[in-house]
This record gives sequence, C-alpha cells and structure tokens, in this order.
Amino acid sequence: MALEKEALYYRKEDDSLRCLLCPHGCLIKDGRVGICRVRENKGGRLIALTYGRVTSAGLDPVEKKPLYHFKPGSMILSVGTLGCNFKCAFCQNWSISQCPPAEDAEEVIKAGTKILMPDDLVKAAADTAGEGNIGIAYTYNEPSIWFEYVLECSKKSVEKGLDNVLVTNGYINREPLKELLPYISAMNVDLKSIKDEFYRKLCGGRVGPVLETLKTVNGKVELEITNLLITGENDSEEDIKGLVDWVADNLGADVPVHFSRYRPDFRFDAPPTPAGSLETAYRIAREKLKYVYIGNMPGHPGDNTYCPGCNEPVMTRYGFTLSDYAIDGEGRCRHCGEPINLKGPGRPHKAFFI
Repeated sequence: MALEKEALYYRKEDDSLRCLLCPHGCLIKDGRVGICRVRENKGGRLIALTYGRVTSAGLDPVEKKPLYHFKPGSMILSVGTLGCNFKCAFCQNWSISQCPPAEDAEEVIKAGTKILMPDDLVKAAADTAGEGNIGIAYTYNEPSIWFEYVLECSKKSVEKGLDNVLVTNGYINREPLKELLPYISAMNVDLKSIKDEFYRKLCGGRVGPVLETLKTVNGKVELEITNLLITGENDSEEDIKGLVDWVADNLGADVPVHFSRYRPDFRFDAPPTPAGSLETAYRIAREKLKYVYIGNMPGHPGDNTYCPGCNEPVMTRYGFTLSDYAIDGEGRCRHCGEPINLKGPGRPHKAFFI
C-alpha cells in the first residue's frame, strides 16, 4: 500500500525545504529529515513518513491522558506513532519518541509500525462506542508531528460524532494549530517548566511557543496541564510558584494542573520525585488554582477532585478509576451547589457500587 503523503506547512528555500509545522523551522536538504525525524525532503517535496503508521492502539481510561474534567470515567481509543520534535533526556516513552534515527528513518519506520489508515481508525473508534469509547486520543509520542494523519482522522471522526483528544508538548506553530483546533475536544499540554533554560538544556526547545499554544487553545477546548516534577531540575518552590502564577494570570484558576511524579528513565538517573516535593507543589498551587492533582502516586488524596466552594471531594479516584462522583446533572457540587469545571457527565466505575 502506497503511503507517501506530502506534508502540509513547508516552503522551498533554494535547494532545501523549510518546514513550517513547528517552531524549530527545520531547513531540510534533499534526502534528509528534520529534528522530528519523520518529515523528509524527497526530491523537493516534504513527505510525512509516519502517515498511516502506528506503533500501538488500544482503549485507555480518559483519566490516563490525564484528563480529569473531560467526560470522566469514559474510555478513549489511544494511538501513537514514532518521533518527537523534542529530545527530553528524561522521556518515559523514549523507545518510540526518540525513534527513528535520522539515518535510514523511512526503513526503520516501516519496520517498526503497522498500517492503520484514517477510515480504519475512525471505524475502530465508532465500533467501540459500546465499550464506553468516546473517540480518539493522539498520544504516546508527540501527535503534532503526525499532523496530516491527525487532521484527517479528526475531521472524519467529528463527522461520526466522536471526540478527539491531543496529549501534546504544545510545540506547534500557530497556523497549523488553528487549522486543527476546530476538530479537537480536549487537550492535555505538557508544560515541562516555566523556565526557558530548562527547555533548552533538557528538551532541545523553548518555552515561549508552548505558552503561546496554551493561550491559543484556552477556552476553545477542555484544557488540562501536566508538569512532570524532576528532582533537582524543576521542583523548587520558585519553579512551582512561577508556573502557577503564569497559569493563574494567563489562563485562569479553572484550568486543572497535574503535578506528576518522575521516575528515572532514558538518559536521566536523578532519584524519583519525593512525595514531599509533590505535596509542596500541590499546596502552593491550591492557593491560586481550583483544580490541582498529584499524579503517578495511586491512592494519594491529591488524585481526587475537591469542590472549590466547600472542599468536599466531588470525584474520587484510585489510579485511573473514577470510584465516586458527587456532581449533579447541572455540573454542580452535590454538597454545596458550587459549579464544577466539567465537560460531559462522569461515569463512576460500576465495580465500586456492587
């Protein structure tokens, strides 16, 4: 099956091509790939090498994205491919995000992926609606570099009444983001730090474009933010206060923020995030934000949603399972009537009500 798909968002510059999809703006010579390693200059045409190619697909709880305020308790068909436009030294999905290598990228992609065309993906999502599936999540690696495939699948799935979710680093230019945004229902954006130095040192990028993405999508989709707290790198009180202040001042107190526990992986061997660091971040954030979470610590009370009015739990979780739900049909706290930032009704796991 021929999968050669010409990429969107590029222009010719002399004997090279300038990719315009993300802020890197890679200038790619014939036969070479950009930083993401999945967009190649083939004889003067930029080709999206991963179009129609997936590494994995499966039903996940929407809470796993993590999305706690978007149709909680639902399932979502999650898919990913290869590559990323960041090179995070601590990446926990590095086996796919940091593959393929720049050399022989196309052959590695063909060997490491399976073909799943847009019509087939959308049909699979529609066919699993009876299992609680609400749509498609583009995740596992960075979905923005899969742009042509994600755009086509999103358009087709919206026609079927399905939701589309992006789990993304937010490193995408404004024009392609604006083209994709009308078909997206929810996003979790990984805000790795508020400091540009962190991005440059550990990710190979800049924080500015990520902040612009957050401002662009806020109010247009259900937006949640994840901040992976890495021991000794971005977990100081100064770091946390800076991030929380920016979110509160630029996005508003209703945007949920997840502080997630880091564990050593890829090229990083700093010790796992201490529970105390996560709890400090949680305490600082709750002074200005209504919905704050501690992630990757199943059973911690910081994984629950508390009413910003009376502080009673309105969504209780263990891991990715929604076990209790105290929000009425109008999206208000059953204890005090306070409106809760929520898109779609929750579906508590039936096993907890036997």
